[in-house]
Amino acid sequence: MEFQIGDIVKLKKPHPCGSHEWEILRVGIDFRLKCMGCGHLIMVPRKTVEKNTRGIRKAEEQ
Repeated sequence: MEFQIGDIVKLKKPHPCGSHEWEILRVGIDFRLKCMGCGHLIMVPRKTVEKNTRGIRKAEEQ
């Protein structure tokens, strides 16, 4: 899968706030994700994100 900064990923399990969608803020060995529901920031290993992704909404090109 090709992930880029600004993409919105839908993950398998919801955040405790109820949102399934996360914005990618950093890409590398670890991903920095921001919850689209409450704004919480987390760092997650790439392998975990690739395994749990159910959909990607690409960032709009400017």
